[in-house]
Amino acid sequence: MQMLLSKKAKAAVLGAALFALSSPAAVAASAGHAPARPTYDERVLQQDLAAVRKAGGGQVNVLARVDGANGAPLMARIGTRTADSADPIPWNAHFRAASTTKAFMATVVLQLAAEKRLSLDDTVEHWLPGVVTGHGNDGSRITVRDLLRQTSGLYDYIDDPELQDLLIHHFDEHRYDTTPAADLVAVAMKHPPVFVPRPGHATRWAYSNTNYLLAAMIAEKAGGASWPELIGQRVIDRLGLRDTSVPGLDPRLPDPHVRAYLTAEDGTRLDVTEHSLQHTADSGVVSTTADLNTFFRALADGRLLPAEQWREMRHTVRRTDDPDDVAEMPEGTYGLGLRRIPLSCGGFYYTHEGDGMGAHTRPAVSADGKRAVTVSITTTTAPPDLAALNRATGTLVDHALCDRSAKS
Repeated sequence: MQMLLSKKAKAAVLGAALFALSSPAAVAASAGHAPARPTYDERVLQQDLAAVRKAGGGQVNVLARVDGANGAPLMARIGTRTADSADPIPWNAHFRAASTTKAFMATVVLQLAAEKRLSLDDTVEHWLPGVVTGHGNDGSRITVRDLLRQTSGLYDYIDDPELQDLLIHHFDEHRYDTTPAADLVAVAMKHPPVFVPRPGHATRWAYSNTNYLLAAMIAEKAGGASWPELIGQRVIDRLGLRDTSVPGLDPRLPDPHVRAYLTAEDGTRLDVTEHSLQHTADSGVVSTTADLNTFFRALADGRLLPAEQWREMRHTVRRTDDPDDVAEMPEGTYGLGLRRIPLSCGGFYYTHEGDGMGAHTRPAVSADGKRAVTVSITTTTAPPDLAALNRATGTLVDHALCDRSAKS
């Protein structure tokens, strides 16, 4: 039974809520046109990191890297490698990117569309006959584009009550579960959709991890390889991302990494670092701050997608049917595996957040691809309040990308 930490700040401590599920991205301070700020240096980054830690309850580990600042990376860290050690967070610490994986998966699907191996207007039924059906679900009414931009209306399998109960109350018994993606889609099909897309009517939006399981299943048919192989060949190898991988069912993180902890129902500390639950295409990538900055800059500067597909990816829609998402991230719109967030100095940045078991990832790239920043947060006790965390990480991103001293 997979648990790809989903979009909502659903649970809290194991028992009161085990973890925050894959949630909205960092929030910019405002959409106004304030003057660009003074030089963003290590001192200011460290201050912003301290604010992120405070927003995370004061006991999270935080690592951040800014690339494109005067040609050299800017890095800062707060916290330790393990709970019982004074060793600092490694600069190149690996972490589960969680839902940031969706940006990787969307990129692969768009590459296949550019090669005419599939069309964004193809229906799910065309590629996966009989898979999306029952309880009002209709794969003939949902397109590949709907999957990528979260406009399918499909139930999020993570929200299934039985799945939630197992993860919250029986995590240790299920941490190595390896339920196939098709079985998780079947879980979603037991529930009616939030809505069914209706051509000619206003576009509706609701975040669902089920969408990316289906997108990967379609990509595998169109691309002739497994989704980890497609991401590996088309993104990781192409960009030389030496510290990015798709470990699949391997529960271990590559070294170096930071241990992640949550509080169990009995109040004890539970190490949640190792598990197989994030093994599907909505959450399965492992990476580093440096590699995620490289990936998002490559997206924005045209190294991964032709101009037409990059425009498609950035064509966003308003979020309408997911109040939890909007509450945690009041600003921004959603494209094809990518969010667009306003900057206080004008313009926008692009991102896709990731929230997993004890790990939270906040990457961002300027619209021109010249600057990127990634923040990695690892918990040591209870999951953070995601709305507060998003405000703090959003301020950091806004400061880093609005640095007036930045050189191209």
